[in-house]
Amino acid sequence: MFRFRDESTASKILERLRSMGLNLTLMHVCGTHQDTIVRYGLDLLLEGCGIEVRQGPGCPVCVTTMAEAEEAVVLARSGKTVTTFGDMLRVPGVSGSLADARAEGADVRVVYSITDAVRIAEKTGREVVFVAIGFETTAPSTAVTALKGMPENFSILCFHRYLPPALDMLLSMGELKIQGIIEPGHVSTIIGVRPYEAISRKYKIPQVIAGFEPLDILMAVYMIARQVKNSESIVENEYNRTVRYAGNLKALKLIHQVFEPVDSMWRGFPRIRCSKMRLREPFSVFDSEVRYAEELKEIIDADFSEPEGCSCNKVLRGLMEPRECPLFGGVCTPQSPIGPCMVSMEGACNIEYRYRRIAKIS
Repeated sequence: MFRFRDESTASKILERLRSMGLNLTLMHVCGTHQDTIVRYGLDLLLEGCGIEVRQGPGCPVCVTTMAEAEEAVVLARSGKTVTTFGDMLRVPGVSGSLADARAEGADVRVVYSITDAVRIAEKTGREVVFVAIGFETTAPSTAVTALKGMPENFSILCFHRYLPPALDMLLSMGELKIQGIIEPGHVSTIIGVRPYEAISRKYKIPQVIAGFEPLDILMAVYMIARQVKNSESIVENEYNRTVRYAGNLKALKLIHQVFEPVDSMWRGFPRIRCSKMRLREPFSVFDSEVRYAEELKEIIDADFSEPEGCSCNKVLRGLMEPRECPLFGGVCTPQSPIGPCMVSMEGACNIEYRYRRIAKIS
């Protein structure tokens, strides 16, 4: 691990970047990348090289819409046992969060896997809903569980999403002029290199898949800068110790067997074509939105406005840094979040608050 944090190597990369004399704005789409960048001060070092790196829609919890969060809250308040990962617990819906519902007496439980949720259904006999969230990285575990078979009193509230369509939408909107994208290692381990190639061809933009250590990030930035210098627009794989060109074929097959792509809203974005996973037949009988359609009919796909003053939509599109939001660190904190970017450990606002709390807030 320590060789990926070697100071002398980092200094050499930074010196090479400075010698290029470029002024670049880059984007990454991974909460773990943002954690590394802020924790180790890489953004400050890169600013000295004329390079700015912004976080895009790389946090699955953050891009979950208010309507989706509200679905989970409504089901909890209607008497279902709602199981979720910890990051979703305090994401505000329209009428509160799952944490609020639990405080009111609803049966909301934090689990570490879908397997934990299935066990709860088997042991209690209650109607159990699992909130399935994440990009292609976490979808295979949901798919495996579906293929193995699930108890009749179990259903999945599916918020899994495909990442490449969001990148296409982001670039097509043209709001932020960026010269390159650092792609996430976790997602790319599943989908491989190929899905990004059409994006580079379409938008003439360099992309580099990167790992999560400081030198991974710095090397990815250097590889993008080199492409810009050479007038190239290709997809390179810095994380080749884990990511293969074709990805994880078994995992991709599982995703295809269980899910089908559908158009969907993302927080901060218009409807994105084929960007969300929906359970295929015969698994749709375990789809919470289908099973409880009557209870959710006024919520599904509703376009709720952001909480007043919340800038998560702009942060997710790279248009605003967390500290530029007027609510950051005052009204909105991890203890009392207004938006999901302050809730999730992968959210840009939460990361900024944790690592720069004194410098940026006091």
